[in-house]
Amino acid sequence: METTTLGAIAAAGVAAGGIAVCFAGNGEELLRPPGAANEADFRARCIKCGRCLEACPYQAIRMAKGPTGAETGTPVIDARAQACRLCADFPCIAACPTEALHPVPARDEVRMGCAVINRDLCIAVQGMRCEVCYRACPFIDSAIAIGASVREGDAIHAVFEPLVDPEKCVGCGLCVQRCVVSDPQVAIEIVRDYGEARRRIDEEQAKHVSNPWAG
Repeated sequence: METTTLGAIAAAGVAAGGIAVCFAGNGEELLRPPGAANEADFRARCIKCGRCLEACPYQAIRMAKGPTGAETGTPVIDARAQACRLCADFPCIAACPTEALHPVPARDEVRMGCAVINRDLCIAVQGMRCEVCYRACPFIDSAIAIGASVREGDAIHAVFEPLVDPEKCVGCGLCVQRCVVSDPQVAIEIVRDYGEARRRIDEEQAKHVSNPWAG
């Protein structure tokens, strides 16, 4: 009864506050709070009580809403609106009554996902000096580093490109929140599956990005 009541109150509060996140799909694309394992494990354990949402001091955790399904009412993070700040004491995990959010020993051991940079959209790759995502990263020079290179066919402009290390990135989304690119879309996204993230990163690095300064 207590769980049901808490869940109803949390859902009503979220709806009233207008802070729910709409979604479509099977939930695999949703960014979950720290401590969430794979989507199947998370959905099996999460009772949609809203306690993690209430515990988050930055209001980064919101409730998913959408078509009726297992994901509706579950906690998610919209990194563009408010990324996870990786609190040292993980109050969201401590508040979870079912271990849908598993205990995490340290901030650098969180595995929410991995940042993937779209090199066609990243202005640093285009030759403009931008280190916003790099500076925003809580694991600077570890999860994101800057790689300097000479642009092919350009004797003047160097490229200072942000490079993500999938072994170190925790997927907090602070780089997504701070990215200066928004049109046609943000240049960074968090991919929850690390194998897919690595594949996407390799694919991006293999791209031939056009030189805007040529000619």
